[in-house]
Amino acid sequence: MADSLDLNLLRVFDALMQTGSVTGAAERLHLSVPATSRALSRLRRAMGDEIMVRAGRGMVPTPFAERAAHTVRRLLEEAGQLGLEGQGSDPASWRRTFTVRINDALVPVLAPTILARVREHAPGITVRFVAEGNESPDALRDGTIDLDIGVPDPGLPDLRTQPLFQDHYVAVFAASSRLARAGKLTVDDVCAVPHVTASRRGHTRGPIDTALREQGRSRQVVASVPSMTAAAILALEDDLIVPMPGLLAGHLIASGLPLRQSALPFDVPTVGIAVQWHQRLDTDRPTRWLRTVIEGAVPAHARPAVV
Repeated sequence: MADSLDLNLLRVFDALMQTGSVTGAAERLHLSVPATSRALSRLRRAMGDEIMVRAGRGMVPTPFAERAAHTVRRLLEEAGQLGLEGQGSDPASWRRTFTVRINDALVPVLAPTILARVREHAPGITVRFVAEGNESPDALRDGTIDLDIGVPDPGLPDLRTQPLFQDHYVAVFAASSRLARAGKLTVDDVCAVPHVTASRRGHTRGPIDTALREQGRSRQVVASVPSMTAAAILALEDDLIVPMPGLLAGHLIASGLPLRQSALPFDVPTVGIAVQWHQRLDTDRPTRWLRTVIEGAVPAHARPAVV
């Protein structure tokens, strides 16, 4: 089997696993669909497995392919490192795709600056931002993702963590709403005005409810949406409160959305945001460079003070 495989076939295998379709793999690899289909046939013969099978209108990987996916990703990563050793230290010479798992609330704040700097200094690098879903650190360990930007997993010896900033939740509402005209937000406002929360899992309760409960109060949550960006759109409606991270709220308001923000009238714990990676990437030049780019994308006012 091994004699029949080469790196190009393994790249096709990896693209199939990542996209779930021959067409998607062809687009990612800049190949024609017929050429990718022929490569899949070669993979099936070489590996003695169907690799991808029909399921309704789409395709799904076989159990063998799912087991092999992590090994193939590691092989491609290691092969890429061998090639990078001869490319020097100039980012403009690198050819690499990074998969970065990122919290939804951070995409509007960080992604534009990250992409602008990558395009300027390392145009051969492609950054794939993927949403949080399964926050398991195993995705960093097996190479499914290269970097994770969000709330870090603490105390894992094989993962490295670079703190980026501390964020806190604020109340966001329409610039035309009664709350904006009233000025300072009160506990009575928080309890009386309906809330919309953002949660991938549909959660409607969190630290705000804990803080209110300590005062013998509660709020009314009328909806939960799966992303902060969707919540921000709903915040444009009159007489709704959308709690969201302060960095995102400030970014959206500075971008021109007719929103206003207010500090919550009680203490809510801050949230530490960091970038994490597996220790095997510690000395990898392109990864180190991209981590520096991510750190530099954090707005200056949010960065930790230098002691």
